[in-house]
Amino acid sequence: MNIVILSKEKNNFSTKRLVEEAEKRGHNVRIIDYVKCFVTLEQNNPVVNYRGEIVRDVDAIIPRIAARLTNYGSAIVRQFEMQNVFTTTSSISIVRSRDKLRSLQLLAKSGVGIPKTVFVRETADYEGVLEQVGGAPVIIKIARGTHGTGVVLGETRKAALAVMQAFNVENVNFLVQEYIAESKGSDIRAFVVNGKVIASMIRRSADDDFRSNLHQGGRGELVKLSDIERKTAQKAAKAMGLSVAGVDMLRSDRGPLVLEVNSSPGFGIEKITNRNVAASILEYTEHSARTGRRKDKVGA
Repeated sequence: MNIVILSKEKNNFSTKRLVEEAEKRGHNVRIIDYVKCFVTLEQNNPVVNYRGEIVRDVDAIIPRIAARLTNYGSAIVRQFEMQNVFTTTSSISIVRSRDKLRSLQLLAKSGVGIPKTVFVRETADYEGVLEQVGGAPVIIKIARGTHGTGVVLGETRKAALAVMQAFNVENVNFLVQEYIAESKGSDIRAFVVNGKVIASMIRRSADDDFRSNLHQGGRGELVKLSDIERKTAQKAAKAMGLSVAGVDMLRSDRGPLVLEVNSSPGFGIEKITNRNVAASILEYTEHSARTGRRKDKVGA
């Protein structure tokens, strides 16, 4: 097969692992920096241009789209979709996953457990917002963000009100979310491919940071999921229309609560679990490219 990996960083660990596995399985693989692509639009002739040439004869693409480049990257993915090229992650599911509010709305609608959340932009009733999520401490998040950026812990009522008022001044859409004390600065990352959890780890925060993201200095450890945690991860990925996903969950007294579903999860989990994530994605790509694209059934 002729496989294109859409990645801005050719030396990124995840990108390199995909190339290694693709070549090992006998595929022709090419890394294309999607930011340097441009598309030509005309009737019945969707074209992707890269480095002065038209990208042709592609059987499948594997998008690795950075959060800050969601709109442009998803547009390039969409152009390949218009050519009926198989993609492991659809353009609409990328856009969907990067919008925290939209994601939580879809998860809640699908019956997936999530922390109680209030969506806010401008209101005079910040006290009422705090009351809705059980009072301080609370987590306050910018509606779009990744790797733990744009996330603040309002430890006291006074601190939480100050953060919300500051976000209001900056005209920022934000989420106020209940604080799950029993998770103790840890969360679970479940890596889902084609509806199955193929690897899972627990991430613990560095020092006293409430964020457990590896990008924020957290550390990961192998973890065995319970049946309900495994089913929750699978259900969350399905709710988002993602065949390749990193599902982040908290362990709470009322069961697993999903924080977010990542459409371009990193492969650092391979080092911690010794699971070959890249091979699983290539296996899914091989099978699906032959059988055709799946219709997105999420509807939002």
